[in-house]
Amino acid sequence: MNNYSVEAIGLNKTFGRRLIFNGINFRMDKNGIFGISGPNGSGKSTLVKIIAGLLSPSKGKIIHKNSNDEIIPEKLHNHIGFASPYLVLYEEFTAWENLDIFSEIRGINFNKDKAKDLLNRFLLYKRRNDLVKTYSSGMKQRMKFIFALMHNPELLIFDEPTSNLDEEGKKSVYNIITDVSKQIIVIIASNEKTDLDLCNEILDLKQFKDF
Repeated sequence: MNNYSVEAIGLNKTFGRRLIFNGINFRMDKNGIFGISGPNGSGKSTLVKIIAGLLSPSKGKIIHKNSNDEIIPEKLHNHIGFASPYLVLYEEFTAWENLDIFSEIRGINFNKDKAKDLLNRFLLYKRRNDLVKTYSSGMKQRMKFIFALMHNPELLIFDEPTSNLDEEGKKSVYNIITDVSKQIIVIIASNEKTDLDLCNEILDLKQFKDF
């Protein structure tokens, strides 16, 4: 059983004088898929970056806990898997080399069996020895999912998870998200109906800002 929880208390974010959102409160402490939706400009990407510890809120706070122990920001990356279209891959290396480098950066042993399994599940194993720069945008997006899963995170965060994916890619991603959500918490930020249909609960950001 996963004992991870994440809680938002009074989150507010502004950029200069522009209010992105205000007064966001939630708590996630059960395995499943939690959706974040809202119009363009409502702050979906901003919120997931705050949850992942990549961006600080203007007011309020995010609390991550493992069992009853609060996780300090410096250790948060050990517990979270994060994937988004704007993350960068090492294009001059192969997929296999990317995963080896990723493991070294994370300070974990390169688990070749896990890498093989994930590459197979995301339909990339046959291209594992090709340079990433030869990949399509959809293949690169699937590689980012593999990065997010390699270190067995307790919380997965996906920003626009099916961006650039064809129908086959979406199907493989949906199957894996559904499977993983039985063991851990998964957060999806998206406006795609098919993405949000996976979710057990949805936070709509339009209620936290006047448009």
